[in-house]
Amino acid sequence: MSLRKLADKAGISNPYLSQIERGLRRPSADILVSIAAALGLRAEHLFERAGLLDRADHPDIIGAIEEDEALTAGQKQAMTEIYNSFANGTNG
Repeated sequence: MSLRKLADKAGISNPYLSQIERGLRRPSADILVSIAAALGLRAEHLFERAGLLDRADHPDIIGAIEEDEALTAGQKQAMTEIYNSFANGTNG
């Protein structure tokens, strides 16, 4: 799939996707979810590749959050961040 076609399917601009590809931009969780959906992948895989998720630490809980179709992308992001903050002891 071309970069232009992927950008179109993901609903993001071609220049922005190109910048992500070249490492000039770090995508948000919402953008990663959109790209994963366009590629037919689980978003978890892109979160791992972007360094936002360490699969070895919490694969079942993060996977369950990502697979829950009742949650919006924003809710999934928030729940993942909250879970990670508690699991990593950074919850204040």
